[in-house]
Parts: sequence; C-alpha cells; structure tokens
Amino acid sequence: MNILFSSTKEKPDFWFPLLKKALPEDRFFAWPDTNGGDIDVVLVATHPPGTFNGLGRLKLIQSLWMGVENIIGDPELPRGVPVARLIDPGMVAAMGETVIAHVLDWHRHHYCYREFQAQKIWKRRRQYLASDRSIGILGLGELGATVAAKLVAMGFNVAGFSRTPKNLPGVNSSTDIDEVLSASDAVVCLLPLTPHTRGILNKDAFARIRKDGCVINLARGGHLVVPDLVAALDSGHLAHAFLDVFEPEPLPADSPLWTHPGVTLTPHIAALTEPRTSVGRIAENLARVRRGEKVPNTVDFAAGY
Repeated sequence: MNILFSSTKEKPDFWFPLLKKALPEDRFFAWPDTNGGDIDVVLVATHPPGTFNGLGRLKLIQSLWMGVENIIGDPELPRGVPVARLIDPGMVAAMGETVIAHVLDWHRHHYCYREFQAQKIWKRRRQYLASDRSIGILGLGELGATVAAKLVAMGFNVAGFSRTPKNLPGVNSSTDIDEVLSASDAVVCLLPLTPHTRGILNKDAFARIRKDGCVINLARGGHLVVPDLVAALDSGHLAHAFLDVFEPEPLPADSPLWTHPGVTLTPHIAALTEPRTSVGRIAENLARVRRGEKVPNTVDFAAGY
C-alpha cells in the first residue's frame, strides 16, 4: 500500500524507520508528496491544510494521536473514509503516570510545601489516607479506565463519568456528570472535546466539587472555562489546579494561569504518542485494511469522537 505521512507536529524522519521496519512491503511518502494522489492510507497529526485533496482511493485515515477533533473538523475531510484513533500503549501508560503524580501532589499537599519552602515556612498540613479521598474521572475510555484501575489499586475511592454505562471493578460509574462531580474531592478530565463537552469544566462544575479539592485537566484546553477556574481558586473553594492543555497553545504570555499560585501547568506533555509502542498498533490496523476488515477505534461522527 501507499502510505502518506502528514503532520505539522510529528516528524517523518523519526517515524519512517520504525514504520518501514514494521511494514516492509509498503511505500511511504511525506506530505506534500502525495504520489500523484495514489495513496491508500494517511497518517495524520495536526495535518496541513489540503492534505486530503486529490486522494480518491483513500481507505483509511489513521490518527497518530488519540484526539481527532482536528481531523473531523477539517471541511476537506473525504466522506465515507474511516478515521481511526490511535490507542497507543505507551501513551496510556504515560497518562496513568501523570494522573497519579498530580493526584498524589494534591493528596500529599506537595503543592503547599513548595510554597512553604519558597516562603521559608515550617508548617505541616493534615495527613489523609487514600481511602479518605474520592477521585472523579471524567471519561472512562481506554485512558480513563486504566487510570481508574490504578487509583483503585492505590486505595482511593473512584467515581467515573461516561456517556454510556460502564462496569469497571471498584469504580462507581455513572452517566450523570453532576453525580460524579458532587462525589469527588479531585476531578480528572480525560474527555474527548466535542460540542457537548466544550466548557464542561465551568463554575457550576467547580461548585459541585468538594471544598479544598482540585481539578486535573489533561484532555483539551477547550474543556476549561479559565475565568471560572480562577474565581474558584481565588474564593478558596478549590485548592489547586493541574493543567496540561490550553486554548490556544502555546499558552499566551499574558495568561493569568502562568503566575497564579493555585495552578501547576505543563506544556501539553501528559502523554505523548510513543512511536516505539504505537507502530505495532498502526501495523495491525493496516493489516485489517488489507484484509478488508473493519478497523477498531474508528470515529463515531454522530458522537464527535
């Protein structure tokens, strides 16, 4: 098959050696070289405009990331071609590590102790057991389910929100987001960004989270209403926020989030696609295309992800 690599973020020079080793019989092209339109599969991650023009024999659009809002929002997206999200084991593992790091930072008050150190204050905060805390996971897909299992294993109470009912061991799951928020001391957002989830982390959501809780947004910046978060932190209702995603990115220098004492921010690094662990999944999907089989984790356009 002829495979086009098109991305403004990922580098073909890094991916091609791994892809060619996994798929030695296929031919690879880097956009804008579209091989005269004779392309079977496109690998994309924040693709340049015009990527899909003239690709009349396309069988699959494979995202190199788990998020697909940039792809399905492209007005030039060819109709009828399946779009597959990438479920990368390395990314899933990294997301679990990041969530646990932030939950423990809040749970063990390390965000406070960093500030105490800066001010040379010797002061202890009350210690809590994991079983004293309830963590709400918004989104129980591959990422959310894995994170929830890790937190359950550590002894935390875990509640989870999903669009459709889920049955996960040790997780109090619900399709009612208000129910999950009200039961949570800390809330982790791992939702896909859709018209229904944009702005979902707003003043009403923050008011439902238990006092002295925290918000951890590792999904998309569009989920968060920044002025509402700042107000919830300034009022003392929320103790801290851990933010990895923003709108726009990079975060503008004049954003109040850079200097707010209640915010820990990172530059969208919670879980990066790991080519060494994801190429195998891509190869499996292309094998299915070759056999004429349905590729898993394709976008449900009605749901928006």
